[in-house]
Amino acid sequence: MTLTAEQKAAYDRDGYLVVHDVVDAPTLARLRMLIADFRERSRLVSRSDATFDVGPGHSAETPKLRRLKNPVAQHAEFDVLMRSDAIVDTVAPLMGGTARFDHSKLNFKPAGGSAKIDWHQDWAFYPHTNDDLLAVGVMIEDCTPENGPLMVIPGSHRGPVYDHHINDLFVGGIPEAALSGELDKAVSLTAPAGSISIHHVRTLHASSDNVSGRERPLLLYAYSAVDAFPVFAEYDISEYDSRILRGAPTRAPRAEAVPMRIPVPRQQGADSIYDNQAGIAAAT
Repeated sequence: MTLTAEQKAAYDRDGYLVVHDVVDAPTLARLRMLIADFRERSRLVSRSDATFDVGPGHSAETPKLRRLKNPVAQHAEFDVLMRSDAIVDTVAPLMGGTARFDHSKLNFKPAGGSAKIDWHQDWAFYPHTNDDLLAVGVMIEDCTPENGPLMVIPGSHRGPVYDHHINDLFVGGIPEAALSGELDKAVSLTAPAGSISIHHVRTLHASSDNVSGRERPLLLYAYSAVDAFPVFAEYDISEYDSRILRGAPTRAPRAEAVPMRIPVPRQQGADSIYDNQAGIAAAT
């Protein structure tokens, strides 16, 4: 899919975009079957592991599945969609024409569950030498005001990088008191299944609890420009280059004067954003 000049300008201005009719109905049907299978498999675990992130009270009888970790490594269907022209051709122009896959996750947002995600910037988790990074949210089901859709603060990608620490511990989120005057600008990204949301790595975003009667899975793919290299991280360069989807490898990172913070130290044993953000409620 090719974005219009108006869509590109809106993304540059606002730091987010919603695009309809990106994923076709047969692909959605296959994804729903896969998701149902993983949901059932999650009943067999009693705590979070390398595949599943589960919430408090999770059991076979009352599953509280919050996240499927690294879905592209869990099934080829997720990998194929991540590499698809429908998505990569849409986002590459927003990163200077290149694209490298960074990571993936599938957030389940269970009905009536406690899977709220506090306000944060992805940039706080993985700063790079430049900020040409974004995340794509694939809407497997309709995203409505009731089922905890992604919320963003327009234009916040051009603002400060907020401190995601409390008491010198990285908590992966920002207390709402620190966002005075910003939250009334929040926009909910609602759209029909098959749509995608795109948000810049520095855009403030969050999601509330799902108060509907249905689960709201959101498949997330993160991409970066090829010349954006991680800061304060180790990586195997051959494996890193194998994730390039558009463009050629480089050994010359593009370094820009972008504000950043280092996401350490972290809570011992914290395995996900849900674990990290527990520190926010504990301190307020």
